[in-house]
Amino acid sequence: MSGVRAGEIAKFLAAAGWDAAARRPLTGDASFRRYERLSRGAGTAILMDAPPPENVRPFLAMARLLAGAGFAVPAILAADEAAGLLLLEDFGDDTYTRLLARGESEVPLYELATDLVIELQRRLPAESLAALPLFDEPRALEGVNRFIDWYWPAVEGSPASAAIAEDFLAAWRAVLPLWERVPASLVHYDYHVDNLIMLKRRSGLAAIGLLDFQDAVRGPCCFDLVSLIDDARRDVSPDLGARLIQRYLAAFPALDREGFAAAYALSGAQRDTRILGNFARLLKRDGKPGYLAFVPRVWRQLEAQLRHPALAPVAEWFEKHMPPARRRTPEAA
Repeated sequence: MSGVRAGEIAKFLAAAGWDAAARRPLTGDASFRRYERLSRGAGTAILMDAPPPENVRPFLAMARLLAGAGFAVPAILAADEAAGLLLLEDFGDDTYTRLLARGESEVPLYELATDLVIELQRRLPAESLAALPLFDEPRALEGVNRFIDWYWPAVEGSPASAAIAEDFLAAWRAVLPLWERVPASLVHYDYHVDNLIMLKRRSGLAAIGLLDFQDAVRGPCCFDLVSLIDDARRDVSPDLGARLIQRYLAAFPALDREGFAAAYALSGAQRDTRILGNFARLLKRDGKPGYLAFVPRVWRQLEAQLRHPALAPVAEWFEKHMPPARRRTPEAA
């Protein structure tokens, strides 16, 4: 951290009355954001340090929207939007990741998380949904194109040819209309075990705190369910995944099942392809090799989604240009 940034943080904490607090770094995420836990007497708070190119305004907007709909999000204790500094309520350490690692039963946790997806889609007012950024074709293509920009050269040793890249995008354009077969809803976009946290002394859906919701969009209703079940961080058994899908569908009986299945497969494939690109970018651009351990799992999930007949154009591209023998984990330098 530069001396200038350290000075900005000190000034921010002084204005918020937390300048004398003890500070302890917390594990970061895949972004440029940093987090610290502040301790002052019996009280604690979380400092989010999000220097440019990060932008805290989407986080603040979504926090207000979700809190207004009755969901558990960290309260904003202080904010300097221009400096990219937030002081947040401390939700503790009981993320789903940590609870599962301690041996908590996964079934009730995942069922509760599925119920929260359902309620997120039911409660959000139509005008609030309409105001969210649209998860449209350009955004979807930008995501999958990270595979071409980052993963391909990381494993092949050179950039993809223009013809291969053009065929890749053409295949995705052919399948993206599948999302039109399901309703649009709030999409958290990073709905997984690291971003769900259980809150003590609360019950029901109010016991799940939501984190890292700044990238929320308006998109296919199945996307967050895919994010929960097809998680790069841990395996969810096919039986449990199928049960969670049926739990979701039971809440929306009017949904066309065939259309949902196709849109679900597309959501998983789009997400997994983007993630492979992201992991390669984190390695090559940001010097973060820790995510490479998840690459084989992401490939397994992508391959499973590509078996849906509606995704044949994308499946054929992968079979031709990135067959199984070449689906390798990028190597750290």
